[in-house]
Amino acid sequence: MYEPGPPRTTSVGESVELAPRSPDPDETYRWSVRDAPADSALSAGDAPDPDATGPPSSATTVAPDGAAPETDPDGPTAALRAGETGRDDDPVVHLAPDVPGTYVLALDAPDGVHRQRVRAFPDERREAEIRVSASDLAGDGDEVADGGSGGDGGNPDDEVDRVSLLWPLNENRLACDRAERDGDDWVARVRVPPGSHGFAFVPDDDRGAAHHGVCEVPGPGRPRVSLDAAVVGTDDPDETPRLRLTAAVEPAPAVDDVERGGDPDALDATFLVDDRDADPEAVAAIESRADGRTLSVPLDALRGDGVEEAVRIRAVPHGERYGAAETVRVETGGDGVSVEATDANPTPEWAESPTIYEVFVRSFAGDTLPTTFREIERRVEYLGHLGVDALWLTPVLASPTDHGYHVTDYYDTAADLGSRESFESLVEACHDAGIRVIFDLVINHTSRDHPAFQLHAAGVDAYADHYRRTVAARDVTGIDWAELGDGDVPDYYFEWGRIPNLNYDSPTVREWLLDVVDEWAGVVDGFRADVAWGVPHGFWKEVADRVPDDVLLLDETLPHDPFYGEGEFHRHYDTSLYDTLRAIGAGEEPADAVETALARGEWLGFGEGGHEQMRYVENHDEDRYLAAYGRDAFRAAAAVTFTLPGAPMIYAGQERGNETYRGPIRWHDGDNALTEFHRGLAALRASEPLLREGAVTFDGRAADVRVVEGDAERVTAYERTPSEGTGTGGGSPDDRDALLVVVNFGAEPATVAVPDSVDADLFGGDPVRDGDGNGVGDGEAVIAVESVAVFR
Repeated sequence: MYEPGPPRTTSVGESVELAPRSPDPDETYRWSVRDAPADSALSAGDAPDPDATGPPSSATTVAPDGAAPETDPDGPTAALRAGETGRDDDPVVHLAPDVPGTYVLALDAPDGVHRQRVRAFPDERREAEIRVSASDLAGDGDEVADGGSGGDGGNPDDEVDRVSLLWPLNENRLACDRAERDGDDWVARVRVPPGSHGFAFVPDDDRGAAHHGVCEVPGPGRPRVSLDAAVVGTDDPDETPRLRLTAAVEPAPAVDDVERGGDPDALDATFLVDDRDADPEAVAAIESRADGRTLSVPLDALRGDGVEEAVRIRAVPHGERYGAAETVRVETGGDGVSVEATDANPTPEWAESPTIYEVFVRSFAGDTLPTTFREIERRVEYLGHLGVDALWLTPVLASPTDHGYHVTDYYDTAADLGSRESFESLVEACHDAGIRVIFDLVINHTSRDHPAFQLHAAGVDAYADHYRRTVAARDVTGIDWAELGDGDVPDYYFEWGRIPNLNYDSPTVREWLLDVVDEWAGVVDGFRADVAWGVPHGFWKEVADRVPDDVLLLDETLPHDPFYGEGEFHRHYDTSLYDTLRAIGAGEEPADAVETALARGEWLGFGEGGHEQMRYVENHDEDRYLAAYGRDAFRAAAAVTFTLPGAPMIYAGQERGNETYRGPIRWHDGDNALTEFHRGLAALRASEPLLREGAVTFDGRAADVRVVEGDAERVTAYERTPSEGTGTGGGSPDDRDALLVVVNFGAEPATVAVPDSVDADLFGGDPVRDGDGNGVGDGEAVIAVESVAVFR
């Protein structure tokens, strides 16, 4: 089946990519418009425009005089653009809606005609101005101007010829959007969605001399939705029971004392039936029964003609902005009454809240032995001692680099690490120890040394569409590229000229990389997707439907984005908490900013508490926290990752006191006390279900915590409280089961007053009760908190 997947959602100004699934490159595919909103420039019968340029970014650069560019007079020009390939047909297309509403497209494939709907919400973008003083982009070669992050400074001001705007909203492409000189400033005028958008102004395309800042755009965050399903009976024996889906839509919380939640009364939900599960008439009949946030459907309508045995229904929350959808799979029973509604993309049970251990493979064996799969296998017992549930290995495939992210062969392991049989032996040893293995999947790009790229660059016809191309004016590498077209060069992000981007408009590439996923999905337990933000959403949705149900999908999206959780990934990099923990370590934020970090994730559109997040303080791409901020703050930051909802991650060496971010693990001269500290955190999390499953709150007992002696700005507290079904005996939640967590980032222990009802610190130590002095008040107890205390 070449069906193109579920209904898609987007907004005006935001392009969406559409493609057949399980594509056969030798077949022919044709897309056309079947229906479009009345005010759209698209109409029934329109085919993709082969001459249109690439899809517009969600961040449109505005002309210097404040007017929108010619390609965007009042919003993006309506376009159904053919994919960038040399083919005559249209296997992959890009739709850029020009007005809100529902667009219906048809995919004429070898197995028949498939319907694809796209629901477009109003344009979310707002005009903003980014202004940076020219002096901040200048340097004398000896120092970096304030706000810069480069090495030995930039160029003198009179030598800065051009400035690139670099940020996730233009997919981190240098020389794509240019700032303009305006007096003493460089200025970029943009149209972007609300939020805090980190950016870099890069003088003369030298990222080492970049000036970094944040573009604040006011407006609401994204709403969130959760679905409840129930079968509702009726008193009339002649009436069939009904399935009732209720969408609970929550506004985004306020962040940083700025009301950005939007009007709760304006929130609603749109229900969309998956077109793969019912014919258009049945879909329309089911969807027509929606009444606001409720969809009530007679069970007979879910068993009627034109309806499959199971129907997937998604609810999309929306108000001033739209949010990530939640989808349930509804399967009716044969008794005419029963119905089962389940998560259409459930997280594997083992991956609900695992302790993850990342290994940078070529430094893991230490400073004397070369790392091989065998050497890693010999240390599996250590991982078990540490309390690790899942082992994430940085790339193990053939590559000319130590880090492995320049892949040259997707089907063979790196020779220096060992054979595939040795790798599978390592996986088996981990499984014997109860540890799952996560494979680093690098499919946004390959090495330029990959044979496919060499054949592409050499002009071999069969490989002409394997890699994306861009205009030579955007090339900042200085590499003498071969030209396949009129002045074009490989497409890449940042200045990563050695790892060109693969072309997902090509069905040959999609078939190839789906095969790579299949190849390893039967060997490992999960995939960490490198540069997940560079691969189309539609492809990840296909991967999620394709891999076995017990395979974890973890994304690297920077900054994190809730739409990668919409039927795609189960766990996500928590960049909001990561950035906040670094800011607390640097003394730029108080410890209570942890609460703001969680609220920021919810403002972006993630679930309350962030159970879907992977929490970390460092990884193979970042400086070591210990080296940057010291031991005391480091212990506290690690404790936060283990005592909040989500999946804590230890980067190998973090627990041994490593201070070099990819250096050899300090096996013989490491910090055993730090190792024991991390082992204790993992053990406590494993023994206390609330640390894995419970909710998190900063009020209640947490609000009553006060610092008697020490730096109050360096102390924060929160409670892990029972969610429904986590109370004692599986009944109602029991307040006495709640855990109170107190974390101290300070260099000295803090004497902290806590409610007298608490028991002993589960990390060790008994509180001093009231009446014993030491600043204890009525109903209070005090305890000295070095890094973290956890009370029942």
